[in-house]
Amino acid sequence: MSDTAESTIAQRRAVLLADLARVAKRPPALIAVSKRQPDVRIEAALNAGQRVFGENQVQEAQTRWRERRAVFPDLELHLVGALQSNKAQAAVDLFDVIHSFDRPKLIGALVKAMEKSGRQPRILAQVNIAEEPQKAGVKPSDLKPLLQQAADQGLKIDGLMCIPPAAEPAAPYFALLAKLSRQQGLTTLSMGMSDDYAVAARLGATLVRVGTGFFGPRPHSSLT
Repeated sequence: MSDTAESTIAQRRAVLLADLARVAKRPPALIAVSKRQPDVRIEAALNAGQRVFGENQVQEAQTRWRERRAVFPDLELHLVGALQSNKAQAAVDLFDVIHSFDRPKLIGALVKAMEKSGRQPRILAQVNIAEEPQKAGVKPSDLKPLLQQAADQGLKIDGLMCIPPAAEPAAPYFALLAKLSRQQGLTTLSMGMSDDYAVAARLGATLVRVGTGFFGPRPHSSLT
């Protein structure tokens, strides 16, 4: 492993944790979003003490984490990308938190998967906070009925997640998600990424999802 890679990631992690502690009385948990990151960076993060990771795809996460879970039993894995109903069983088997519940079709799939596996990952409802047609998530106006459907079928929802519009200030959308959370009596708020995690922390995030800000740019990609 490169000493430079290990020390750089450790330094970034320390800065992120310090920022979160500075802006929030109860700092949110830091999720290192590890999608498409090379193994050398994953190992550097683990060596720096990071144990909470986020993945976008179930299959990639299985490849990356299945064996590592035996070595690091304190790992906490979050599915932060979209969930297809035919992947519900694999997601429930692997992840500790699923951030992307957003439609009635997933209710039965998740309940069935939990009954089969005996595992009960925490489930967050993804809210399409700005009602952008290209994004997944339940519209704010449809959130309460969806949560009621989940409750009626025995699926416990622990909180909310959102991704605000990229070209607009994030704060009003984070504030709206926090308001929706209070209205529904939920306490877990997954909001904030590399460019706006501090804003999210100030507005009540309990989980922030940081990829590029933690690991650096992904190889062969300038995406954040």
